[in-house]
Amino acid sequence: MPAPHRLSPDQSSRFEHEGFLNDLPPVFTREEMVELNSGLQELLKLLRAGETSKEIREWHETSRFLYDICMNGTILDYVEGLLGPDFYLWGSNFFIKEPRNLSTVGWHQDAYYWPLDPHESLTVWLAFDDSTVENGAMRVIPGSHKAGLLKHVRVSDTGSVLMLECERGQFREDVAVPVTLHAGEVSIHEDKLVHGSPGNPSPHRRAGLTVRYSRTNVKCDLSVNPNFKTYLCRGVDRCRYNPMGTVPAARYGRLEQKHLSVEEAGVEAEKKLRLV
Repeated sequence: MPAPHRLSPDQSSRFEHEGFLNDLPPVFTREEMVELNSGLQELLKLLRAGETSKEIREWHETSRFLYDICMNGTILDYVEGLLGPDFYLWGSNFFIKEPRNLSTVGWHQDAYYWPLDPHESLTVWLAFDDSTVENGAMRVIPGSHKAGLLKHVRVSDTGSVLMLECERGQFREDVAVPVTLHAGEVSIHEDKLVHGSPGNPSPHRRAGLTVRYSRTNVKCDLSVNPNFKTYLCRGVDRCRYNPMGTVPAARYGRLEQKHLSVEEAGVEAEKKLRLV
């Protein structure tokens, strides 16, 4: 069995204080990323007319190709170093910015979107392409996770693909830093970290797979998202709060279900969970 990939004390400390990491050794080689990008093309072939890559969400439930990426041992070693020994996988989706696509992702916190309690989750962002300042790399506000959940407002007059964004004035935008990655590298960010991304005016695609993990004591409000499923990654699920998924058999497969975050479930769900 290969030796575990441990985070250094400095990396663990920086994640605690800044809310993100992006200085980790590559998880996949360039040659392996060629294969993974071929797999991505197979998934894109399963999209129907009018659908975009944003539809490839939670397809780890139906595609062994994606499930195996989410359960990669090196990634799980890093996650264990931050969440502890007992945690599960529950979410995945692609964020693909095609060349010359000027759509943005407004400032937000993942935790605001997720009907999860307590807020003890994180996201691993795997670069399928080099993610650069030129092609719209994610930007983060270091340390913003320490403020807890911030007020979000509904917007419809920006170029953002999101409808719920952090209300301005709650954090300093001038301290934002880009999270640049080479293909095969990952970044990790805490669920309350304020982040977003600009458009991609460059001639180069920027594709990344986000994978979501939570401690086993984290419970989903199934009245908001009844489709929520977990896959134990490490340790033991002593709480058993959430439905468990079945490991997929097919190499590539669509997931036919309605996605439901707080935003997608509507204003009533937002009021119920956030008391806004």
